[in-house]
Amino acid sequence: MEFEKMHGSGNDFILIDGFVNNKFVNSIDIERRVKLLCDRHFGIGSDGLMFSEASEIADIKMNYFNSDGTIAELCGNGIRCFAKFVYDSGMINKRIFFIETLAGIKRVSINILKDKSDRVSVNIGKPIFESEMIPVKTKKSQEKKIIEDNIFINGLKFKIYVLKVGGPHTVIFIDNINDVDIVSFGEKIENHEIFPQKTNVNFVKINNKNRIELYTWERGSGRTLACGTGACASVVVGFKKKLLDNKVSVYTNGGQLDVEIKDNENIYLTGGVHTVFKGVIDYY
Repeated sequence: MEFEKMHGSGNDFILIDGFVNNKFVNSIDIERRVKLLCDRHFGIGSDGLMFSEASEIADIKMNYFNSDGTIAELCGNGIRCFAKFVYDSGMINKRIFFIETLAGIKRVSINILKDKSDRVSVNIGKPIFESEMIPVKTKKSQEKKIIEDNIFINGLKFKIYVLKVGGPHTVIFIDNINDVDIVSFGEKIENHEIFPQKTNVNFVKINNKNRIELYTWERGSGRTLACGTGACASVVVGFKKKLLDNKVSVYTNGGQLDVEIKDNENIYLTGGVHTVFKGVIDYY
């Protein structure tokens, strides 16, 4: 099976043409196969996998899997890589188009440099704050539309902000990342009992009103170098709390992402996308 390996700010993905790889797309054990392909020792290695499919309501459909084989509604960096993949391969021949996802139809815009896609911007949509739609089990009021609560992990209290941007996200502001065990705390918060469908966990340090540092533990993928929807969720919370402006540069371990909130709370995510390599793999 032919594939491409791509990344957006270090968030890496396997991209597959679903129109020609019918055997893989229609396999009854696709979740096991995805998990194997994403394995960094026995497969290609990635944070997630996407394949293309025809859409009746948009220009094309993106199917997204986490590295553990579970299906996710949306991945911000993933959809940007997917946009480059379908554009560069000729599946789509226009620079502005619409992609069907489980989180709705998303508009993407391709920037061209030397005849190849260079940066991709996506309208992620509007954040969701209703507890039953995130979902999160909490009795806290939604003051100013943001769910705020406290949870205890290993005897430590964390003030959390919870919302849905593509998928469920938890935002935690920190002063010093060295004081936080991202892996241990991230995994425990992801699987906390108040999150019936688990959650993505974002540790955020604010440098100034236009710049933050982001450290993410992703639901279904673990520690990743970047998270596009996590960047969006973090900026939304900071903006709503008047800690950030509506345009913010988000610095992750894998690179920079730019987030802008405009058009009545629509979130725009922009960043570079890169093809790492192309190949052919035997899978079983």
